Amino acid sequence: MIIQGRKTLPCRAWVIDPQPQIPPREPPIRFRKNVPDCWIGLELIEGKNRQVRRMTAAAGHPTLRLIRVRIGAFRLGNLSLGVWKRLDQEERRLVLGG
Repeated sequence: MIIQGRKTLPCRAWVIDPQPQIPPREPPIRFRKNVPDCWIGLELIEGKNRQVRRMTAAAGHPTLRLIRVRIGAFRLGNLSLGVWKRLDQEERRLVLGG
């Protein structure tokens, strides 16, 4: 896919079915009767600035909500929204793939 004049590296995409059970967003997302929505999973090789939002918009399905669940081999698990965690040596290795 070409984003802002540059070709992105390949990624993997799939429809998530059943849809995940997550709490509603605050502020709520504006409901659009004529715009279909679904949850998709994306696995990127690289992460350019706003790449996911630009890719989904270019495909005709703008991103309404974006939730990161993994970085490299490190799963975020039950890390709450807006919370950060200092990674130990093993967790850093999982993130960096080394």
